[in-house]
Amino acid sequence: MPLQRRLPKRGFNNIFKKVYTIINVQELDRFAAGTMVDRQALIAAGLVSKNDKLVKILGNGELTNAITVAVDKVSGSARQKIEAVGGKVEE
Repeated sequence: MPLQRRLPKRGFNNIFKKVYTIINVQELDRFAAGTMVDRQALIAAGLVSKNDKLVKILGNGELTNAITVAVDKVSGSARQKIEAVGGKVEE
């Protein structure tokens, strides 16, 4: 057997990698207008578990209620959709 086939195969695991829990804009439509949507509100709604560290909002879907979003990261399209209905984004 050649040496490269006898050695164990191992990969690289980046210990500094940030893993985000993904929430789409259409899932935020369940909150009433004027609501402050933060990590605790997402946990109460069942969209995020307690063990999830970071939350990111993506722009899939439509939003009809003007809400204030305070999460770790927001994509550009999600920011436009939230602000288009009169909401605010806080990071």
